Amino acid sequence: MPSGVQSGLAGVVLAGGRASRYGEQAKGLLRVGGERIIDRVAASLRGVTTELLLIANDPTAQTWLPGVPTVADVRPGFGSLGGIYSALVQAQGPALVVAWDMPFVSRELLLELARQAASGQPPPDVVVPESSSHRGVEPLCAYYGPACVGPIGRQLDAGDLRVIGFYESVRVVRVPVEAIRRIGDPDILFHNVNTPDDLVVAERLDGSSRDAATSDRSRQEA
Repeated sequence: MPSGVQSGLAGVVLAGGRASRYGEQAKGLLRVGGERIIDRVAASLRGVTTELLLIANDPTAQTWLPGVPTVADVRPGFGSLGGIYSALVQAQGPALVVAWDMPFVSRELLLELARQAASGQPPPDVVVPESSSHRGVEPLCAYYGPACVGPIGRQLDAGDLRVIGFYESVRVVRVPVEAIRRIGDPDILFHNVNTPDDLVVAERLDGSSRDAATSDRSRQEA
């Protein structure tokens, strides 16, 4: 097994519906740096997990990641929280869940989430990175254990779609933003593509990252 890969840990690409802010397009199929966002997310997850799963309701989703099992929401119509619930039900074990519109989520970041999950005493049910988002955390780039299924199900039964609403009922480890910064810039790692302007920003960020990597290699070879 490749170094860093966690046995029994599923990697889940969480595909939302057609994006109203992006002209009803499937956001994860857009390209950043010439590569589909969904492929970038899948590549990072493959570096940490033993199996991949795509949660998507689109009738064409079976063609998006050939060879990856694709399943629809167990309980349709419940948004991102329903997607997390579906991921855990289908994975039947712990999962790293990443939204399909986040082109810069890195293997290093996901390894840190998995490491925190494996080293916690007692083991956490959720490992979520902190960020500057309105929630203060990134629940669509996080580790979830199977103990979350019951609390999420009860929250869905109550009609509560808050993505982090069930956190108060489970053991949660928040990875401090200072630790995230040692991996990369949180504003880049968690950048998501919701609008055409977001895609323009993503292309610029990708170009800057490539330029920096080229400069680093040049210094090392000098």
